Amino acid sequence: MSATVLLRMNNVHKKFPGVYALRDVQLELLEGEVHAILGENGAGKSTLIKVLGGIYTADQGEIEIGGNPVEIHSVHDAQRHGIAIIHQELVLVPHMTVAENIYLGREPMRFGFVDHERMIRDAQTLLDTYEMHIDADSLVGKLTIAQQQMVEIVKAISYRSRILVMDEPTSSISDKEVGFLFNTIRNLAQTGVGIIYISHKMRELDEICDRVTVLRDGMYIGTEVVKNTTKDRLISMMVGRELTQYYIRDDVATQEEVLRCEHLCDGKMVKDVSFTVRRGEILGFAGLVGAGRSEAMKCLFGLAPHYTGDIYLEKRKIRVDNPVKATQYGIALVPENRKEEGLYKVQSVSYNATIEVLRAFIRGLIYRPAKEESIAQHYVDIMHTKTPSLEQTIGNLSGGNQQKVMIGRWLATMPKILILDEPTRGVDVGAKSEIYAIINDLTKQGVSIIMISSELPEVINMSDRIYVMAEGRTKGCLTREEVSQERIMQLAAE
Repeated sequence: MSATVLLRMNNVHKKFPGVYALRDVQLELLEGEVHAILGENGAGKSTLIKVLGGIYTADQGEIEIGGNPVEIHSVHDAQRHGIAIIHQELVLVPHMTVAENIYLGREPMRFGFVDHERMIRDAQTLLDTYEMHIDADSLVGKLTIAQQQMVEIVKAISYRSRILVMDEPTSSISDKEVGFLFNTIRNLAQTGVGIIYISHKMRELDEICDRVTVLRDGMYIGTEVVKNTTKDRLISMMVGRELTQYYIRDDVATQEEVLRCEHLCDGKMVKDVSFTVRRGEILGFAGLVGAGRSEAMKCLFGLAPHYTGDIYLEKRKIRVDNPVKATQYGIALVPENRKEEGLYKVQSVSYNATIEVLRAFIRGLIYRPAKEESIAQHYVDIMHTKTPSLEQTIGNLSGGNQQKVMIGRWLATMPKILILDEPTRGVDVGAKSEIYAIINDLTKQGVSIIMISSELPEVINMSDRIYVMAEGRTKGCLTREEVSQERIMQLAAE
């Protein structure tokens, strides 16, 4: 590791109405280093990165680039100082080509017109240099999430950035694609680029990171060399306490069948899916990206109204044509992509927490705001959601707290069957433990949980049974006694 300091942030403060987001935070990044930032949701990670990227301006503190003090008041300032941020929600233009996205706003010109041939040639050279097997003239909207991420990396490289920030880069890609991403990161680090790496996946630290800085409640807790620390030490720094039990699961499932699905098919990604769910059970769904797990659950929730196959709820055949009917049957879905499919981002926490139970406080022309507040507060408390108030705009909360509001919203409908699609994606270890405890408590109340997860330790440790899917079909069902990561991957690869 080079001793040359690329970036130093000292005594950084940032306050929003009603809350201190950052208090006396520091960060140091060395040339060629991969430096992780860890912290629970709401710890200040995103705010610190937005200060570095010019989206926010710090109220107090200093930033040095290459030993020189700099002022960063805009995204342009950050780019000028060699800083590039690849956000968790990618910001590419889907109807434009890869080359057009890479050079957007700075297209090469010839005789007053955009030189498309040169632009495609230059983009392809960059893609080939880093062994990204993508055509520069492909439409971005046709690429996978992992490929779009690679385009973002190349776009950052094209700015000759020396400081690259990656926010949850592995949250939506397969294990195979993670390996490819890590190779790309290592190649970048070897050229002297410093990489700030934000992730909730502790297992990634040993593989890709050199040092780790921990934040908690907007404050700097400490920096550790990865090879000289432990997972338990880092978790203790993050949450301020020891997590004596991480996966929380009691054996309360019954043999009573509450749901049966036979030969579900949506005519697209879901080809032949059959499974049963028992009362009080956590039923896991595992499989590789593109296996059709989320799409199968959308059939069950009425988001694929023209599906074929049969659904039986408590031994009675039902037809689920739309989400309203699904909710009436006691089926609820917390979607994988909360920002696009679940949240009303410009509305309040209260609005988002109660939108599915309007009849509880609105009857005809009579609106009972105290009842709405009571419901919202109840589920904010149950989920341990961190928010300054119920009127806070939900888009201003951290990702994990947004997820807690989403889960609470559907708990308010009192479901018989709760479908959780990647329930802890982008959620820190402390919040994960809380979510696992809530899931466990729900099963004690007789609620059946269907959990889709790409994290094998999560699905193995929390599930009573696990269905494995591949290419739109259920390939097998494993009990707790039968399950292992190897067995899951064998079925997923059949």
